Amino acid sequence: MHTPKRVVQLTTVHHPYDPRIYHKECKSLQNAGFDVTLIAQEGDNHTADDKPIRHIPLKKYNSRLKRMTLGAFRAYREAKKLNADVYHFHDPELLPVAWLLKNKRNVVIYDVHEDYITSILQKDYMSMPVRKVIASAYKFIEKFFTRDFELCLAEKYYKDIYPEGKCILNYPTINENFLNSNRKERAENKLLYTGNVSIVRGAMLHSKIPLIDESVQVHFVGKCPSELAEKMYAAAGDQKDHLIIEGIDQFIEKEVIEDRYLKTNWLAGIALFPPTEHYKKKELTKFFEYMNAGIPVICSDFPVWKNFIETYHCGIAVNPFDDNEIRQAISYLRDNPEEAKKMGENGKRAVMEELNWGTEEKKLVSWYRELLHIEKTGSIQEGIGD
Repeated sequence: MHTPKRVVQLTTVHHPYDPRIYHKECKSLQNAGFDVTLIAQEGDNHTADDKPIRHIPLKKYNSRLKRMTLGAFRAYREAKKLNADVYHFHDPELLPVAWLLKNKRNVVIYDVHEDYITSILQKDYMSMPVRKVIASAYKFIEKFFTRDFELCLAEKYYKDIYPEGKCILNYPTINENFLNSNRKERAENKLLYTGNVSIVRGAMLHSKIPLIDESVQVHFVGKCPSELAEKMYAAAGDQKDHLIIEGIDQFIEKEVIEDRYLKTNWLAGIALFPPTEHYKKKELTKFFEYMNAGIPVICSDFPVWKNFIETYHCGIAVNPFDDNEIRQAISYLRDNPEEAKKMGENGKRAVMEELNWGTEEKKLVSWYRELLHIEKTGSIQEGIGD
């Protein structure tokens, strides 16, 4: 038997049980026969795992500067010891570390999770000239360090920025419990938001929904800074009891979020984001997760989003700043339960047939094999789709 190729996934920024890194990429590669190690921050309270990924914990730092220096150095030191065949890293701050790890014998992959240039240009606490200088400097640094790297892209539109990159899209894993759950005709007056809560992800717009429709509760399941939660409660005014935030200053694991999908008959999943160049171009992972759970989507009417919703007939796109449109969308789903149920079923079917991690998993493993010149074998192939 051949010795399995050793893969090291590296992150100093993301939580060790990040859905894309741990639950998708690490597990898929392990199931396909690779020897996988994750180097990431310390984690806690992880749900029991039948085949856990080997995890080398890094110390958590409250200071970003310490994380980017001491944390990066520790990550390098641990990664170097493993002498891996593939180093797959997920954070721009690890560019110098990955560059130092690269040699003629191994493969280094930079997993691009965000459009960092656009993100820098949108930081409105800096003047535009300063933003342009920083963006240009980052672009130069990134180009220098990644000359010998492979690029893994989490979004379709990143191909416009990195034409040589490989798209491994962030589609959801199919949850068997979701497949067996059937949406009741009459949903509860409850809207769901899952994932990290932030202003650019519509926190302040979502928190005003109970003022638009006083019968509705809005539930957030995802990490939310306590200072932002206070602003959200203030924005909801005398309807603040209709905001339920689970995850204040706390990472919420994938298994917990999936449990919340199943425990309530949600009226809709929401994504009323303010317009930013980054989000206007991307198809939200949130869409796929709502669809996977059979929940209609109410989202901002950015052209890319509206086209997506209309293509799959899985929800309603509205102007995120128009209270009347938001109210009408909520009322439509509440007053037309058959249509709402159909939207949920359409979304679930699209995920089952097309928009799921299974399709991306095969691409990921096949790409790894090409990069490492591995012939397909029955033992590895059998792991795909586990």
